[in-house]
Amino acid sequence: MPERDDVAWNSILFSRLDGCHLTHGLKLYSGMIREGLTPTACTFTILLSACRKAGNLDAGRLVHAHIIKSESPPDVPLQNALLDVYASCGELAAAELVFDRIDAPDLVSWNSLMAGFSDNGDGYKAMEAFVRLKMTSSASGLCPDEYTYAAVVSSTAALPSSSYGEPLHGDVNKTGWADSIYVGQALIGMYFANGEPLMAERVFRGIPFKDVVIWTEMVAGHCRINEAELAIQYFYGMVKEGHKTDGFSLSSAIKASAFLTTIRQGEMFHGLVLKAGYEGNSGVCGSLVDLYAKNGSLESSRLVFDTTQNPDLICWNTIIGGYGNHGNSQAAFSLFGRMVEQGLQPDHVTYISLLSTCSHCGLLERGRFYWFCMMIDRISPGLKHYTCMVKLLSRAGLLREAEEMIMNSPFRESSTELWRILLSSCVVDKDLAMGISAANQVLRIEPEDIPTHVLLSNLYASVGSWDAVVEMRRKIRSLLGKKEPGLSWTSLRNVVHVFSADDDCHPSVEHCRDELIRLQGNLKGSEILDVSDSGLELL
Repeated sequence: MPERDDVAWNSILFSRLDGCHLTHGLKLYSGMIREGLTPTACTFTILLSACRKAGNLDAGRLVHAHIIKSESPPDVPLQNALLDVYASCGELAAAELVFDRIDAPDLVSWNSLMAGFSDNGDGYKAMEAFVRLKMTSSASGLCPDEYTYAAVVSSTAALPSSSYGEPLHGDVNKTGWADSIYVGQALIGMYFANGEPLMAERVFRGIPFKDVVIWTEMVAGHCRINEAELAIQYFYGMVKEGHKTDGFSLSSAIKASAFLTTIRQGEMFHGLVLKAGYEGNSGVCGSLVDLYAKNGSLESSRLVFDTTQNPDLICWNTIIGGYGNHGNSQAAFSLFGRMVEQGLQPDHVTYISLLSTCSHCGLLERGRFYWFCMMIDRISPGLKHYTCMVKLLSRAGLLREAEEMIMNSPFRESSTELWRILLSSCVVDKDLAMGISAANQVLRIEPEDIPTHVLLSNLYASVGSWDAVVEMRRKIRSLLGKKEPGLSWTSLRNVVHVFSADDDCHPSVEHCRDELIRLQGNLKGSEILDVSDSGLELL
């Protein structure tokens, strides 16, 4: 082309940057400048869109500087592109500044701002922007569309639904966007995040044309709140409706199988993974590794991991945790070393797996070392990290040190689990004073906590305080009358058998009782269990 004007340059830039070749596109832009052509607003819009897709904030700032230097007045599409770059890259303060300088923001401007707040977990700011849009709608003529509602509803998922999500849902119904796939997905996610699956199902049923994303949201939502059976039911419903499974839906279904520890079901999903061609998906592979590890099939878990190309941090964490939970500390530590050698930075989940491994295997000094490494990596320990360390210290007989760690943690006033771990070790070590102190901490938070009362009964029994044992067991019986019986199940010859306490409905209940009596006799005969001290007769 003998003479290339700005239209020709913009066309070639668009074709290159449409494939996200940002570096090559910036070189073309430099060539355009060298030829003496002045970039137009369209040129900058194309560049900024590519920066957003690539998530390259530095390149976006560079383009912004060229916009300022060009001294040409930006139009609204260019300002929207600049706003979108900052919002999508988490620079919300800069995004707000850009938005405030738009003379007449259109709906795209408002949606980009709210989506930025939503993606960065600032639900309050997103709601403020939504309210501002509604207040100015009469003057500007702008009304929220489905993308507006999808962004603002998603942003309120972490907020109380009664104050934010439900009023927004009412506004959605009022404005006629209840049938929208985008809004429906956001509402379902919001209700699941607030622990309201029935409302999520009501939204799901109200959407006339459901795509794979909506179905997947139901599968993932039920999986997140540990309703694994319902998650699998929705997955099968999705397949029955003729929707093609994707990596996210398969990963959620496999997680549900792992939660139920049904390896046969998981193997069927593994077959679907291979058939659909998602064996290279890191999220799916991580779920498969977790499935086989939780079912005790470490060989299968390792095989899936070893055949995964470039496993991500989630896969590494899962396989390390799998070996650790089965007591193979050497394999877990070896895998951790390989992970670090490959340049991956450990996160809080990695250290949970490592500390859990140390706790399972009683490796006190190794656990202290990883706790120190976690501090060096500037990872703030969470409840699970403290749980592992308190277990490790308590089982090593270092009860005072374990108590000090609980007292210095941010969870001393809210976590019953940490104090209950200490109480359990006090039973073993027959430390009555510290055990009573730990029990009081639990009962202050949950006065009717049955496991704590059982542990207290065992603690009194361990030191021969039988009057206290009698009193404690009387209290336990009164508490048991208020509690719904728990369920347990097992799979035998492709049939799932469900049992509950004091349930005589199962057809094989007499056979089960005979077998329990036989096992109890074997335990007494071999002197493995002291029935009077264990509280077995109570159960």
